Amino acid sequence: MNVATMTEAEAARVAAPADEAGLGALRTERGNLPLDRLDVRTAITGLVARTELTQEFVNVHATALEATYIFPLPDRAAVTRMTMTADGRVVEAQLQERGAAREAYDAAIAAGQRASIAEEERPDVFTMRVGNILPGERVSVTLALVGPLAFEDGEATYRFPLVVAPRYIPGVALDGDSVGGGHALDTDAVPDASRISPPVLLPGFPNPLRLSIDVALDPAGLPLGDVRSSLHAVEEQDGHLVVRPGERADRDFVLRIGYGAGTQSLVLTPDAGGEEGTFRLTVLPPASDAPPRPKDVVLLLDRSGSMAGWKMVAARRAAARIVDTLGAHDRFAVLAFDDRVEAPPSLPAGLVPGGDRNRYRAVEHLARMDARGGTELLQPLLDGLKLLDDTARDRVLVLVTDGQVGNEDQILRTVSAALRGVRVHTVGIDQAVNAGFLGRLAIAGGGRCELVESEDRLDAAMDHIHRRIGAPVVTGVQLTPSGLDLIDDTRAPARLPDVFPGVPFVIAGRYRGAPAGSITVSGATRDGRPWSATVTGERHDNPALTQVWARALLRDLEDAYVSGTHSADDLEDRITKVSLRFGVLCRFTAFVAVDTRVVTDGKEPRRVTQPVETPAGWELPTAVPPPLMQPMRAASMAAPFASAPASMPLAAGPPPAPSAAPYPTAAPRPFPPGAGGGGMARKLRGRGSARAMRPVPAPAHPQAEQARAQVVEVRELAAQEAARLREAADAPEWERRELLEDLRTRLAALALVQLEPLVDALNPAALATRPLAELWQLALDLLDKAAGNPPPAAPRGAFWKR
Repeated sequence: MNVATMTEAEAARVAAPADEAGLGALRTERGNLPLDRLDVRTAITGLVARTELTQEFVNVHATALEATYIFPLPDRAAVTRMTMTADGRVVEAQLQERGAAREAYDAAIAAGQRASIAEEERPDVFTMRVGNILPGERVSVTLALVGPLAFEDGEATYRFPLVVAPRYIPGVALDGDSVGGGHALDTDAVPDASRISPPVLLPGFPNPLRLSIDVALDPAGLPLGDVRSSLHAVEEQDGHLVVRPGERADRDFVLRIGYGAGTQSLVLTPDAGGEEGTFRLTVLPPASDAPPRPKDVVLLLDRSGSMAGWKMVAARRAAARIVDTLGAHDRFAVLAFDDRVEAPPSLPAGLVPGGDRNRYRAVEHLARMDARGGTELLQPLLDGLKLLDDTARDRVLVLVTDGQVGNEDQILRTVSAALRGVRVHTVGIDQAVNAGFLGRLAIAGGGRCELVESEDRLDAAMDHIHRRIGAPVVTGVQLTPSGLDLIDDTRAPARLPDVFPGVPFVIAGRYRGAPAGSITVSGATRDGRPWSATVTGERHDNPALTQVWARALLRDLEDAYVSGTHSADDLEDRITKVSLRFGVLCRFTAFVAVDTRVVTDGKEPRRVTQPVETPAGWELPTAVPPPLMQPMRAASMAAPFASAPASMPLAAGPPPAPSAAPYPTAAPRPFPPGAGGGGMARKLRGRGSARAMRPVPAPAHPQAEQARAQVVEVRELAAQEAARLREAADAPEWERRELLEDLRTRLAALALVQLEPLVDALNPAALATRPLAELWQLALDLLDKAAGNPPPAAPRGAFWKR
């Protein structure tokens, strides 16, 4: 295996920071957070990856614990198995209908039994809950996954995401309890926002968990070229690729594998019992030198706050490269968006010819683009699609973004009808990209999804996109079986894609009868000539093939469910049946494991939602303007550690998600009833969600009530912080000074107007030089005042007057 090593610049970029306390750090002799270890073990065989992900939780508290962890998985991977290991016993999880699984989990927790449950929130976002972990105990949960590797232009990509990045949450907050334990409030546009918004650690937090990644690679007969990890430092050990110790789970693990072109194939895998099986057809694209047709191209560039830093630089470069690929016979429009949509003022409205002058003006405008505002993606998509109305030309929409939005279902539901006849390509730029959504949008638009995790990757990615923007080499694709009885409505993807240069055409589905026969793929080339390729089937007993197909079909069905084009009840029933029959997790099922041993007295366990790392490469502000705090649970930011005993100085709870500043919740916008696509969230509200996740009341909509609610939250928070200080009054001086330092970082992140004087007073210089007694009393006085309890009259020194 030829493992390409990182350059010095690349290694410096991904080098793990020193494991020492920084801004927002927690210190405790028994550990900080419930999730202690992530272990990823992957076996890659050809273009299929089998992965075991182990999450190990530890209880550092004196009472039983329920830990909640919101985490990502590869969006095309099928979760096929789950086991829970506790106190020497391994419990096999059962895949059940989601409501039944939640009831089984809740009943086990109430009965004092250990239990765990894994649920899908998005194709690439999942929730794990592990309950009744005893004090000092470790419980591990292992998920088994199988999924395909993306392959194009002679290179396969294995991508394993490690962090759920903050996502912009549009809409108006819903009344009632939230359905999840995340920091964001549920809205009419994102009814399950609280289930996809884990709290985020402040920058500088010491490495919160042990991360290990081990990859075994078998090319399975394909010619093997260079193998390269683009974001994590790896080394080869006994034929395996292993991530070096100290790496952090703050970015995707991306492994690029150079393979030869391979061959076309029709693999037939019969079921273990019955008269059906799964097929997977792979056809190589033909060579073509025919000129492309004139095209209309709309470029959408995300300039929202989350794109700040290297992502904005890369996005500008990518957009400029796309504009430069256009010819004089093409027409184009450039729309930049955050919470509003803008076109270059130097160009006429609408589509303009792709001549030199117009392209120069567009590139000049793009060069001045900076990040700002929130990610309102729906309106620019609708605006861009409205421009592409000339059916006589190739119609292309290119979206350049990090994809960090929470209203994916609403977007797909709203734009699905307008995508007909338009090819949509997505360019995802981030080290923790929302690959699931960008892939779904590209599939719905019959285009390609290109992911860019660093500026070093940009040039290669843009070469790919340049080829995709041109017309495909084969269109109007059809399948004709011979001697093989294909089962209707089982093909994945359901929409037959066009054939693009450098990208194998891959389709999977189900058949009846003997595993024999052939399939002919036919269509028309760019110059209108007919083209076809016939592939004869070969039997391979590979159960993973069926699981990969089932996951792909479930994704198609789930997208149809949220688009509203079919009966929701019928689709839910079919999705659930496919999931349970083939043992693949989906949004309507869940894996639940219950240990029959009773280990507690059934009292409600302490609940902690695991904070996640700040995504690598994100530029986060140091403070959040007060008006932007409304959509988040300001008072609950430190809640998981609020009741820690005084002997455990957990003074800094999980800080607010950095999405608050780059992702301010927009002013309320009217959405049509049902546009949020929140059927699953509404079902969760009716299925014991208050028992499953700690509810936090959503704020009332009127401005006056919102203001009153925020005052109440500030008072409660200030009283809580004052109580903490008083409990630690007898602690050593160094410990009390650290408590004040942690207090400042928390309050600065919350950016509450009422407590700004205390943040200013506890500045680093004062903490280093002023007498501790003065600072301590000042903090108590200001906290008491904010809590509505006037501080007792006492002489104040010079520091108070400063």
